[in-house]
Amino acid sequence: MFPRRTALLLALILPLAATGARAQTPFQSTQQDRSDLQRVEACLNGIRTLKAHFLQVSPDGAISEGTVWLDRPGRMRFQYDRPSPLLLVAGHGLVVFRDSSLNQTTNIPVGRTPLGILLADPVVLIGEVTVTGIQRQPGQIQVTMVRTASPSEGSLALVFADSPLALRQWTVFDAQRRETRVTLHSAELGGAFDQRLFDVAALQAAPEGGNR
Repeated sequence: MFPRRTALLLALILPLAATGARAQTPFQSTQQDRSDLQRVEACLNGIRTLKAHFLQVSPDGAISEGTVWLDRPGRMRFQYDRPSPLLLVAGHGLVVFRDSSLNQTTNIPVGRTPLGILLADPVVLIGEVTVTGIQRQPGQIQVTMVRTASPSEGSLALVFADSPLALRQWTVFDAQRRETRVTLHSAELGGAFDQRLFDVAALQAAPEGGNR
C-alpha cells in the first residue's frame, strides 16, 4: 500500500478504476464552443516549452509546491520543493514517479494518464479526446475532457486566462470526482531546456535520495 504522500501524487496521473463512475452526458456544442475549442487547441499546440512554479492541492486538501517544466511533445517534469521526496518525470512514452524516501519508482505509460492529453502532439480535442463541457467566467475559460475510449478512467479540466488565451491551471478528476488541482504561477514560455531534466532512464536507475 502506498503511503499517503505517494497516493496523493499518483492521483494526479493515474486513471482509476471505473467503479462508481458516472456516465458522460453528451456535450451539445454551440458555434461559440467550437470557436473557443479551436482557440484552445491553437493555444496548447503553440506551447513548445514552459517553466512555472506550481501549487498542487490534493483531494484531502494537502498543498504541495514546486517547479514544473513542460517540453512538448511528451516531456514534463514536476520537481517538488524540499523536503518532499517526490519527483515526477514524463519522457519517452512513460511517466516515471519516484519517492526517494522509499527508494521506490513507479512507471506508467503516458497515454494512460490524463496528462497524456496535454503532452500529445498535436493536441486535438476530438476523436481520441471527447470534450464534455465548457464553462466561461469573465476573463476565463474552462474545458473539461475525457479519453473517448475510456471516459470512466477520469477527466481533465484545463483552465485558461482569456484575452490573450493562456494556460493557468489543470484539474484531474478521478472516477469518484475527487480532484487534484495544479495552478501555475510565473509561467515562462519559450527557450530550451536541458534534456537531462526528462531522462526517465536515469530516474529509474537513481539510488535512494537521487531525485535532485
